[in-house]
Amino acid sequence: MTKIITIHSFRRGAGKSNLVANLAALLAAEGYRVGVGDSDFQAPSLHLFFNMPENDITSSLNDYLWGTIELMPTIYDVTSHLGADMRGSVSLIPASPRTADIMRILRSSYDFERFSDGFQQVVETARLDYLLLDTAAGLNEDTLQSIAIANTLILLLRPDPQDFQGTAVTVEVARSLEVQRLLLVLNDAPDNLDIPQAKNQLEQTYSCDVAAVLPHSDALLTLGSSGLFVLQYPNDPLTAQLKQLARLIA
Repeated sequence: MTKIITIHSFRRGAGKSNLVANLAALLAAEGYRVGVGDSDFQAPSLHLFFNMPENDITSSLNDYLWGTIELMPTIYDVTSHLGADMRGSVSLIPASPRTADIMRILRSSYDFERFSDGFQQVVETARLDYLLLDTAAGLNEDTLQSIAIANTLILLLRPDPQDFQGTAVTVEVARSLEVQRLLLVLNDAPDNLDIPQAKNQLEQTYSCDVAAVLPHSDALLTLGSSGLFVLQYPNDPLTAQLKQLARLIA
């Protein structure tokens, strides 16, 4: 059975897309068939991590939701783009990065049942082991749909009081949607953070497990969205933590 893992953050800039892309590469390296869906229609960026030029996106998740095509033609095999030997595969379902398409989907609604049905069809037809979904930050109808279809929800937050407050709201929403598994990931942790104390505080506050505490990395900031950190920095402490997270969700 395919595991659908939605990765979400209450605030923009927490590192969702980066985490989705790197986890996909780590799972594929272990031999799994991984699908990656970009449902952040406001700021789609997953294609950048997989070195996919905008002009190569001839069909997108937007087109499917508008009813012009089926979802299968929007799937792109980006395994060869990773520049590393993969025992498994990575298939990308991008959101359209074109300004006109972003404005259109912001102004109009789409069939949310079609969203759910399409991804269920993809995981069955493509025989995926994992489907990782990137979401728009905050809480809106798009986000709720991505959360509702997930087996596992990973909430990403930074050590910031505003993140803590917004995450509390998101946790309650996830529980109301009866998500099977809820995990927290604390990102961009400073060197002086007392990690055991921070994990204990978060687990007591939200009554759910902290799956990982990811350290701050200057190299990650320098790399940005121009590649996959775990492939370019395989021996970095951040990569070690991401590998542990991948093993946990697998």
